[in-house]
Amino acid sequence: MKPPTTTLGRVSTSLALLTAVTAFLIFVPLHRNWFDLHVYYGAVDYWTDGGRIYDYLKPGTHYGFTYPPFAALVMLPMTLVGWSSAIAISQLLNILAAATVLYICADATIRRERWTRWFAYAVLACLFAWLEPVRDTASYGQVNLLLLALVFADAWLLMSDTARRRRLNRLAGLGIGLAAAIKLTPAIFIVYLLITRRLRAAGVATAVAGGATAIAAWADLEASRAYWTDAMWNTDRVGSLAYVSNQSWQGMLARLSEPAAEPSRAVWAVGVLLLLCLWAWRARRAVAAGDELAGFALTGITACLVSPVTWVHHLVWLIPALAVLADAGLRSAPGGERRRRLLFWAGASYVLLCSSIVWLWRWNDGGAPGFLGSNAYVWISLGLLVLLPFREARKEDGTYQHSDPSATIGTCAHATVSPSKSRPESRLSVPPASPTPPESKPAPSGSGG
Repeated sequence: MKPPTTTLGRVSTSLALLTAVTAFLIFVPLHRNWFDLHVYYGAVDYWTDGGRIYDYLKPGTHYGFTYPPFAALVMLPMTLVGWSSAIAISQLLNILAAATVLYICADATIRRERWTRWFAYAVLACLFAWLEPVRDTASYGQVNLLLLALVFADAWLLMSDTARRRRLNRLAGLGIGLAAAIKLTPAIFIVYLLITRRLRAAGVATAVAGGATAIAAWADLEASRAYWTDAMWNTDRVGSLAYVSNQSWQGMLARLSEPAAEPSRAVWAVGVLLLLCLWAWRARRAVAAGDELAGFALTGITACLVSPVTWVHHLVWLIPALAVLADAGLRSAPGGERRRRLLFWAGASYVLLCSSIVWLWRWNDGGAPGFLGSNAYVWISLGLLVLLPFREARKEDGTYQHSDPSATIGTCAHATVSPSKSRPESRLSVPPASPTPPESKPAPSGSGG
């Protein structure tokens, strides 16, 4: 199917996609009823009324506030507004964060391919909204997209290609530090900065995270003590490890061993160690190849795999990897086997992440097929970690060379390239929409998501 080439055709296509996405979000019963936002709102209100924030449980559940105390400080403004306003503000922040992520991950590709920018962003925004992790983040009232935007703002700074952005480079690490102070998972990006020898940025991130944590301790020392000595280690507060929404290495092991026994901690630890070693090796190679976005994407993938709990809505961290994979395909020779292969895997991964397929095995594992299906997103994460291609580094004359010819899938262009003057206008390829998810509605993830 050829993309439209006229303004009327582009407007019609955009409106049709917007209508389809809106209808899907309204009529397909997958809304999470702002469950996690309820937890945040109730916990912060309880805290300001004199209660201990980690004692709070959402009425009728065993879910409570599971983030570091600095996150509670950031959420304090919610006590100044009503519930409806809190929902509206949450969604507005998610929209702004999504726009930031799309710009960082896709703008260079859009410019290089000479797509009509407003139309490309309209299509990508609709496709973005269809992803299950994005839908869940919005309908739970989660903070995942905000953290993703903070972290990848640092990636954008490190990809500096102008004098102005090189001056801003000294701020790299600020977003990662704030994200790590709000939630522990992004702290792996500080390690990424260290292993890739971005010592200044790592120092900024560490100082910001440490300073924010110290401010939280000053505000409520008892809450900080409770979190770092108890709540942080209590996985019962966030739900069952074997629950199908937990798409981490630990979740896969828990489903494999349930109900006979608990998952082996030794097997989990060995697996985490191997994953971290693979990540460190590949991340260093990505940066050596000049592909900062791929390095950050690999780190997000690894964070999802090694975290004990990775609910489906956490998988927004896979989105940059899909962007890198699709860009790698578009960089390849038109009509070539490599281009078809990369775009196929990018499209297939996208469709699976839209499909809600893991919920088909919510109530039972279904044997070997069930084990494969219930861990579908784990397999995607593992495949991306192992096979994500590194992209070509730009030479001073504006041409490109293969900086990592031994990469598993191959190489593609650096994210900050300029289009070739002789290149004809390219067509915008739109991946297919996801299949209709199963009717069964998953239980809330709790605020630990």
